[in-house]
Amino acid sequence: QVQLVESGGGLVQAGGSLRVSCAASGRTFSTYTMGWFRQAPGKEREFVAGISRSGSVTRYADSVKGRFTISRDNAKNMVYLQMNSLKPEDTDVYYCAADVQRSIPSSGGPNYHYWGQGTQVTVSS
Repeated sequence: QVQLVESGGGLVQAGGSLRVSCAASGRTFSTYTMGWFRQAPGKEREFVAGISRSGSVTRYADSVKGRFTISRDNAKNMVYLQMNSLKPEDTDVYYCAADVQRSIPSSGGPNYHYWGQGTQVTVSS
C-alpha cells in the first residue's frame, strides 16, 4: 500500500509562483512513476505532469509546458511540482499519483494506482 500526501497549495496572484509537494510512504518509492493531475468541481481530471522512476524522463500537458516543472527526490520519498507564471485557469485541486507498473510517465489517470487527497491551488486575477 502506498500513501501519498500533498501539501503546499494556497492562494496566489496571477503571474506568481507556488510549489506543491507530495510525500510518499514505503521503501520502494524509487520504483514508482509519479504524476500530478488536477481537477475542478464538475470537470474531468486533467493530467498536468509526470516523471519517471529515476527522474530522467518528464512529461507535461501542453497547457503547462514551459511554466511548470516536476521533480523528485528519491532519498526523501518526495515529488514536487513547481508552478510559475500562474494563471487563473490553473485554479484546481492538485493530486499526486503513483504508477507502480510503468517506467515512463503516462498521461492517463486510470494508469495510476495510488492517489493523494489533493491540495487546493487558487490563482486570483
